[in-house]
Amino acid sequence: MVEAKLAKKRKANIGKATIAPITELATRSTSSKGVSVDTPATMFIEDVRAILRQARRGAYAAANHIMVQAYWNIGRRIVREEQGGKQRADYGQFLIRNLARQLGDEFGGGVSVANLWNFRLFYLTFPAESKLYAVRRVLTWTHWRILMRVQDPDARDFYTRESAENGWKTRQLERNIATHYFQRLLKPRKTSKGKKRKILKPTAATSPLGAASPVEFVKDPYVLEFLGLPDAAALPEEQLENAITLRLRDFLMELGKGFSFVGRQFRVSTETSHFFVDLVFYNYLLKCFVLIDLKTRALNHADIGQMDMYVRLFDDLKRGEQDNPTLGIILCGHKDDTMVRYSVLSESQQLFASQYRLVLPSEEELRDELCRRNILHGPDTKIVP
Repeated sequence: MVEAKLAKKRKANIGKATIAPITELATRSTSSKGVSVDTPATMFIEDVRAILRQARRGAYAAANHIMVQAYWNIGRRIVREEQGGKQRADYGQFLIRNLARQLGDEFGGGVSVANLWNFRLFYLTFPAESKLYAVRRVLTWTHWRILMRVQDPDARDFYTRESAENGWKTRQLERNIATHYFQRLLKPRKTSKGKKRKILKPTAATSPLGAASPVEFVKDPYVLEFLGLPDAAALPEEQLENAITLRLRDFLMELGKGFSFVGRQFRVSTETSHFFVDLVFYNYLLKCFVLIDLKTRALNHADIGQMDMYVRLFDDLKRGEQDNPTLGIILCGHKDDTMVRYSVLSESQQLFASQYRLVLPSEEELRDELCRRNILHGPDTKIVP
């Protein structure tokens, strides 16, 4: 009896000896001095955790790819079946209702009438499978449902490409469509007759920056509704600057792709003077510094001259050997188009003046803005997202 008790006790001690060190290593992440220590056990656990997370992401991406492809194929099959039954005006509605009824018990809400109509629209909106395949693995079905509602083909292609390349979340995609991101870019757009017009801005062919042109990155206007500021003419510039730096992530998304923050009230010094730029960014796609000067009032010639000086100073004192020419954007509450036309802004490839909006612009306001920039013609032109 005694020997049995001793054997049982030795067995218990062996279990403690083998388990305790691992538990202790896994839970003890700091030394006696409070310094973090990467123990073999914690590294082991983190490695396994990383493997599982990567597997989950891969499984989700693969499942998303398969389902998006299935939805597109279902849409194609529905359209082809409709084309074979054109003799009946209501054949499409009958076809989808009947399909939902036949498959509902087996596949549930995934083949509801509403979803089947979406599958059909999906195929009609993106009929070229080769074009769809390039970004199918990246975008979710929610992305595609949002993109299907964009009527302008050029805008839809732009939003599809940007969402895939820049990893836009669905909320960001919805906001960019709602704020007419595509129409606010400065590069030339097609007229209603399909002809491209020239504007006094550099193009990819003439820009010293090569294939990437500033007009593909600078917007007019910028929509800053996320700052939560009152739309008042007497807004202090310091208040606007503080709000932007507090919501810097949102501001970077509004600026667009490739921007990284360098600093605020960035000092540039000469032998005799110090100058302070409101906001300084670097764009790794354009490979250049981007200076932003905030003006809550109307733009004037002194503002243009000041930004021209800032750009020249940065080119001389801060620009690296591999950097492209510095860009300057005057972000103002209002600008007079006549003054812009007869200033250095009209021909400079480094200086830009853009208005900002603290509330989402209405379709009428945006249409007036685009007509003024010769992107749309006439007050009756309808803006499609």
